[in-house]
Amino acid sequence: MADAIRVLAMDGVEKAKSGHPGMPMGMADVATVLFSKFLKFDASQPDWADRDRFILSAGHGSMLIYALLHLTGYKAATKEELSNFRQWGSKTAGHPEFGHMPGVETTTGPLGQGLANSIGFAMAERHLAARFGKDLVDHRTWVIAGDGCLMEGVSQEAIALAGRYKLNRLTVLWDDNAITIDGAVSLSDATDQKARFKAAGWAVKAIDGHDMKAIKAALQWATRQDKPTLIACRTKIGRGAATMEGSHKTHGAALGAAEIAATRLGLSWTHDPFELPEAVEKAWRKVGKRGAKDRKAWEARLAASAQATEFTRAMKGELPEGAFAKLDAKIAELVETKPAQATRQSSGAALDELFAAIPELVGGSADLTGSNNTFVKGTPILDAPTYEGRYVNWGIREFGMAAAMNGMALHGGVIPYGGTFMVFSDYSRPAIRLGALMGVRAIHVLTHDSIGLGEDGPTHQPVEHLAALRAIPNLLVFRPADTVEAMECWKLALEHSDRPSAMALSRQKTDAVRTVAASENLSARGAYELRGAKGEAKVTLFATGTEVPLALAAADRLEANNTPTRVVSVPCFELFFQQDARYQASVLGRGTVRVAVEAAIQQGWERFIGEDGGFVGMTGFGASAPAEVLYEKFGITVEAVVAAAKARL
Repeated sequence: MADAIRVLAMDGVEKAKSGHPGMPMGMADVATVLFSKFLKFDASQPDWADRDRFILSAGHGSMLIYALLHLTGYKAATKEELSNFRQWGSKTAGHPEFGHMPGVETTTGPLGQGLANSIGFAMAERHLAARFGKDLVDHRTWVIAGDGCLMEGVSQEAIALAGRYKLNRLTVLWDDNAITIDGAVSLSDATDQKARFKAAGWAVKAIDGHDMKAIKAALQWATRQDKPTLIACRTKIGRGAATMEGSHKTHGAALGAAEIAATRLGLSWTHDPFELPEAVEKAWRKVGKRGAKDRKAWEARLAASAQATEFTRAMKGELPEGAFAKLDAKIAELVETKPAQATRQSSGAALDELFAAIPELVGGSADLTGSNNTFVKGTPILDAPTYEGRYVNWGIREFGMAAAMNGMALHGGVIPYGGTFMVFSDYSRPAIRLGALMGVRAIHVLTHDSIGLGEDGPTHQPVEHLAALRAIPNLLVFRPADTVEAMECWKLALEHSDRPSAMALSRQKTDAVRTVAASENLSARGAYELRGAKGEAKVTLFATGTEVPLALAAADRLEANNTPTRVVSVPCFELFFQQDARYQASVLGRGTVRVAVEAAIQQGWERFIGEDGGFVGMTGFGASAPAEVLYEKFGITVEAVVAAAKARL
């Protein structure tokens, strides 16, 4: 059965002339024991909510999971798909991609992120078990990770979190083959990984990864521990290869026709590529059906449960009925009261109205709770041993937090949000990108969004970060102007279940700009005319966030000079460019002088202002000083906006 994995892996890579056969061949024995004896799954129902989650963090070895899915009888994992490995339109992508192939729980390939995702999967399982009970939620998370995963810095964030939260339903199977692409691991690393995991609070065991009795005993041991478990599986990369077993050359290249022929001979494998011996195929298909009994018993428990409707709704990612009733009422109130406050406070006010109405919301902060305004008063902390809380203390681990949030969202039943300073989105960006690639609903609360944070200086003042985030496809980047827009943006982030969102929020207070009731969520258009010109417009001013009041003041001055000026608020570039051409044209104001103002670099604004438009913002890094001084010194002023418009009239 293990040799079937080896042969399919080398055949798939050989046909594609591209891929990584060594790792699947090396871990075939471990994977065979895991899938045949321990993993709770049913190949006929890939989305069964109480299945175990299997995460191939070492995603370069994607032929391992594709072979397993094919062997166990997943309908989508056909022989044709395996033979089309890495080809256009195939479900068998070069690295496993969520949404392409049923049975792939998360997109992996950027090393370490699958391991970090697994923390979120395991936390979600524990939290939902506390909410719905063991009858409905009782499964494990299994991870195969390699040396590359453990070298990446995010792995330290992940294992420290798992140890702190005592995630005993999490087991990492480390492919301890002592090989990287360049050669021996010893070329670049001398870490005692077992000691490292123990220090982080894990239970650790080392085994021969080709001894099936030892593998079985170790996996059984893992299920009895009261903490997360690492099993160091000493393996040979390319196990079974005729002359290349143990060689780093098997890591990232096809073995070649001669080596494969010799390997087939050594394995006594006489079948053609992608063909299986009947007995082996039957044995693997039986494995794929092994979990059907458990699944049917679980379905009976679900049907009999008083929580069935709520559980099903939560796992589907559907929002509760009336989720926004309190928020909508608050928006109507704010239009009348017109509060001046920092948009980070506005975001916190939105959470106050949403948290009780949407029990799936689980939030936290990377040790900046008071600054990010992510904590709703009275919320219990999510922690061992009960896990029923809804607030996570992530510690100073922005990347680990963002990656675990992806895992939570992928698991289902949880809508995660997490806060940090916007400048530290540089640390979490790889996970934000993968979240966008997968299309998961995770909400990144990024406060202190400009030079307006003031005295902390340029190390903490984001200037290029809005442009960098806006460059990520399928990510909604919101920069609300006031409390009303902040609440509208939160509503949109929750309504868009197919993508993550980033909320860029200010430290400093800003005046209310939405002072007239609207019959719709104006932020849903991405950009909208906040105030029209008095007469035929000659100037259009665009602004986001804390610069919207500045644009309104500049418009007042231009109007006083007999220059009719309109002001457009732009809370979300991405949503605006999804609007139809007619609406976009009506907002852009072609034929008028166009000037944008944002306390960030210009990149990306060209689509609004054109080649001849004006931009008032940053051209370099910030400085240490109070916010009002910085805006004046860097020329982000009413006078500068007026001058930019006049120069183009």
